[in-house]
Amino acid sequence: MKTVTLRCIFCLEPNPVNLNEGCDERLCTKCSKPFLMDRPFRINQEDFKMTVLDSKLPVLVDFYADWCGPCKMVNPIIDDIARLRQGELIVGKIDADRAQDLMLEIEVTSVPTLILFMNGIEVSRSVGLEPQKIKEMAESAIEKEFPHG
Repeated sequence: MKTVTLRCIFCLEPNPVNLNEGCDERLCTKCSKPFLMDRPFRINQEDFKMTVLDSKLPVLVDFYADWCGPCKMVNPIIDDIARLRQGELIVGKIDADRAQDLMLEIEVTSVPTLILFMNGIEVSRSVGLEPQKIKEMAESAIEKEFPHG
């Protein structure tokens, strides 16, 4: 069973989310709203350990800023990855302006920066607008998590 802990975007309650179940069965234990796995999750620095480092699935994290043009150009790429890889890969977004301590801790110095974490360890990083590298990072996570053959 693939279970990750995610914070509900409606009531902010942390929930264990079973990724093997159908979408209508992924409901918040507090407010009963659904967990929509086909889009990036908002993560804040308080959630980082629970959502990213403790995840049993690979997590692709986009450090972005609302004012950043290249960050906006990355959005459709990670939206597609989240939609196509739901249940295989968690895609998260962290507002860099609201996570300064975390950025210092993991040495993110510019946005957009995308980092792939597996088993709580950084395995790959993309800085700036690198669409092909971002796609390759997601594919490599799936290959390592679900190898063919």
